[in-house]
Amino acid sequence: MAPTNPKPFLPGIHSPADVKKLSEDALPVLAQEIRDDLIGCLSRTGGHLGPNLGVVELTIALHRVFDTPKDKFVFDVSHQGYVHKMLTGRADRLSTIRQYEGLNGFLLRTESEHDCYGAGHAGTALSAALGMAAARDMQGGDEHVVCVAGDAAFTCGVSFEALNNISCSTKKLIVVLNDNEWSIAKNVGAVAEYLNRIVANPAYAHLHDKAARFVEWLGGKSARKLAGKVEAGVKNLLAPSVIFEDLGLRYYGPIDGHDIELLVNTFEFLKTQNEPVILHILTKKGKGFAPALAKPDKFHGLGKFHADTGDTAPGTTPTYSEILGKSLADFADHNTKIVTITAAMPTGTGLVHFAKRHPKRCFDVGIAEEHAALFSCGLAVQGMKPFLTIYSTFMQRAYDMIIHDIALQNLNVALCMDRAGLSGDDGPTHHGLFDIGYLRPVPGLIHMQPKDEEEFVDMLWTMANHHDGPIAIRYPRGVGTGAQPKAKPKLLEIGKAEVLRHGSRVALIALGNMVEVAEQAAVLLEEQGISTAVINARWIKPLDTAMIEFFARGCEIVCTLEDHVLTNGFGCAVMEHLAEERIATPVVRIGWPDAFIEHGSIPVLREKHGLTAGAAVKKVIAALPAGRKAITAA
Repeated sequence: MAPTNPKPFLPGIHSPADVKKLSEDALPVLAQEIRDDLIGCLSRTGGHLGPNLGVVELTIALHRVFDTPKDKFVFDVSHQGYVHKMLTGRADRLSTIRQYEGLNGFLLRTESEHDCYGAGHAGTALSAALGMAAARDMQGGDEHVVCVAGDAAFTCGVSFEALNNISCSTKKLIVVLNDNEWSIAKNVGAVAEYLNRIVANPAYAHLHDKAARFVEWLGGKSARKLAGKVEAGVKNLLAPSVIFEDLGLRYYGPIDGHDIELLVNTFEFLKTQNEPVILHILTKKGKGFAPALAKPDKFHGLGKFHADTGDTAPGTTPTYSEILGKSLADFADHNTKIVTITAAMPTGTGLVHFAKRHPKRCFDVGIAEEHAALFSCGLAVQGMKPFLTIYSTFMQRAYDMIIHDIALQNLNVALCMDRAGLSGDDGPTHHGLFDIGYLRPVPGLIHMQPKDEEEFVDMLWTMANHHDGPIAIRYPRGVGTGAQPKAKPKLLEIGKAEVLRHGSRVALIALGNMVEVAEQAAVLLEEQGISTAVINARWIKPLDTAMIEFFARGCEIVCTLEDHVLTNGFGCAVMEHLAEERIATPVVRIGWPDAFIEHGSIPVLREKHGLTAGAAVKKVIAALPAGRKAITAA
């Protein structure tokens, strides 16, 4: 980390207009100040450090040349939007990033007029930017639309759907391809290899002089001199890139994405062009912080770290993701049919552990969830046992394939939905609060959630030994209760719940990580003389209907608890079944409201939205006959 010096420029940046007032000599100083603040603040809060360190110069140049909010910046994913936030009046709030009621870790239209489009998933920016450009054309506007997308976004099929439509939809659009060769993990696939080849392809060597002359025209002789030092980038400037130009975009680049002067002059040139253009820039993810440069996957997004060394506190308890990767690797030692698939998340999903032991049976397909699902179908058709491992929020992208390809054909695909439930600091784009609702109606699909790590391994073992159609599991981010898996996992009876505590007045039927909350609530209710049962539901589909009916007929209140939105959730499934059986026992549901839940720590958000033991107790007591009478009398 650079030494802390007085910051003469950054405190004076309250809007993009202040960036324009600075001298050219001040801009590199401003860039260093921004990097210092990013490292210092994020070391205390966590966040997406590497991506933002890599776009400092780019973002300064954009705000130097264009005028937001009139001009529109559409950032793909937008996890690299911290610098944009700092230059649009939010630098003094950077220390609140990803904290409850602080700045969001992604762009939100509700946070600033300078944030024209919200994001959180990859591959959305090109289509959205094209829509904005088309609307501008129809309305007779003159604003610029600039789309900033990383090289990983170009592995998304939707990005190519947008590229296919640019030439017929608008005559003016600027696309910036920020090429750092990384998404979260190392980019994979033919597109990534193609972009990498462009950087140093000798076939374009004859264009070196032309490119150098253009650089000199843009930035003067000093720019040409510098360009000579980065020949791999400069020699391809203006090189005709077939893949982009055949799709209707004039291709420029690649150029040095850390040269502010060159970037500014290039953008000044590009804004005069009356055709869709793509500027290919080369950046270093994590630039300015040696640990982030050395380990870009780790510093893509992380928790608190030491600002001088980049060290993070070692985790003593394995996460659900780590347990999944290691457990599947163990199973695969004895079952050659087991394969794993992920969509650019080998580290986040824990599959790096599987890949180390079974590299030929671990497939990272890049940010292409739809393809990942269909690829899994093909594997299953040929007799393999694919474990499709994707975050719950990203599995939504493959929903059509889950229904029409996996379930309709009754293929033996295992869906592993990491980060199910509240994700926490990353906010609404990353919460996995909808998978019960979207999977529950799918015929023939089995769905479960473990209460702890031990049961998690048992469920994975059950999935590995299930050979009759699709089976899914949802599990939370991070660690559980710390329960140690058994030396040998056991097969679970599908559709059979577990009674943890018997009781006669209240039945708490909890799912997954809410079982712990239910047990806490049961203690509080018992202290008030209310006999309480606790049931670990385990199965979302099929429900243990016999167990539910038994307790509903014997108790005064049934209370369901789930880390999911209440709409079409587990509680709804219980209520539907009781209604069908004409069992009139009142049902109290604990879960997330019908809303997009904000970012913040999980304990804070659970307290706010009533997913605590205390809140459950209050609702249950209010619903008991005595409680209802007291409320009526009041």
